[in-house]
Amino acid sequence: MGEVVALETQPRPAKPVFFDKRELRHLMNVYSRRVSAGDWRDYAIDFQRGQAVFSIFRHSSEAPLYRVSKTGRKGRSATEYSVSEGPRLLKRGQNIRDVLSVIERRLELVT
Repeated sequence: MGEVVALETQPRPAKPVFFDKRELRHLMNVYSRRVSAGDWRDYAIDFQRGQAVFSIFRHSSEAPLYRVSKTGRKGRSATEYSVSEGPRLLKRGQNIRDVLSVIERRLELVT
């Protein structure tokens, strides 16, 4: 026969982390500008344990150029955003707008 286990002694699963409407709007604004410039072509959204990831691709058959992650901090209600290029972390912060500034295309003066 099986063993009886009290549910309150079991660890609770991590709260799922998702991008909300405001965060997706910021992500898609940056993404759409770079798509129209011909820099990017595809994206993917993944939900892992305690983390949501928006991956940006130049071609869908390649590894992602950038990964924008939203992580729920354990024991806190605060979330943290980060942008990485391959294994290299480019920027981390509490505000998605500030973090996305590292991959936004800068306007260039044409002479």
